[in-house]
Amino acid sequence: MTTVRHTWFMIGRQARNLLREPIWIAIMLVQPMVWLLLYGQLFKNITRLGGFGTTSYITFLAPAIVVMNAFFSASWSGMSMVFDIERKFVERFLATPASRLSLVLSQIVRSALTAALQGVIILVIALALGVRVHAGVLGWLVILAVAILVNAAFAGFSQGVALLVRRESTVIALANFISLPLLFLSSTLLAETQMPHWMRVLSNFNPVNWGVRAARSVVLPGTDWGSVGSHLAYLFALSAVTAAFANWCFRVYKRSL
Repeated sequence: MTTVRHTWFMIGRQARNLLREPIWIAIMLVQPMVWLLLYGQLFKNITRLGGFGTTSYITFLAPAIVVMNAFFSASWSGMSMVFDIERKFVERFLATPASRLSLVLSQIVRSALTAALQGVIILVIALALGVRVHAGVLGWLVILAVAILVNAAFAGFSQGVALLVRRESTVIALANFISLPLLFLSSTLLAETQMPHWMRVLSNFNPVNWGVRAARSVVLPGTDWGSVGSHLAYLFALSAVTAAFANWCFRVYKRSL
């Protein structure tokens, strides 16, 4: 219970920091809005190729944009840890009775909750554009759960890397290095049937694509709830693994002080 209480305290601290500069939430929403509004209109006729499950490319794209936004923001979440390390905030907290696990876990949870908030905004805009979630309210909850899990999985990895390298430039370079390959090795922008065979095979092992499949399944008719459940389970397991990795990296960081 102490860890949970301390984690929420740390999340509150980070939330207050974010509220002092809410422009960051808007900035992180700019890119997905560009994809949704501009890319969605530019390639609106691409569904004629077949395999999209709908004639509306915006409907096909919207749930994937929620996942993509969660993934991109998670890959950059380690920057907050680097910020705290450079300004000795982490060292100060280590001098207090604060739970050591909460120092890492709060960063991951804060990032995941931010992704959920952004997901709600994206879905509301998509709703205004005519997108309807086939599974209704339950579908909305599934999409937000996917956003949380995808973000948590990659935020744990990003936090761990930040604790090991402790340099903004390295975290940025790694985020850029993994983001585009994982994006294009998924069905975020294109139906899987239109992808080359080797890319379809690799996409089965891509956590971003796990999230896209689960989120899109509840938007399009004919939801396969078994597939949704299995992909959510994969993402939950990966989140647990990367959180453990981040905690191990934190122990390495403490030994280096």
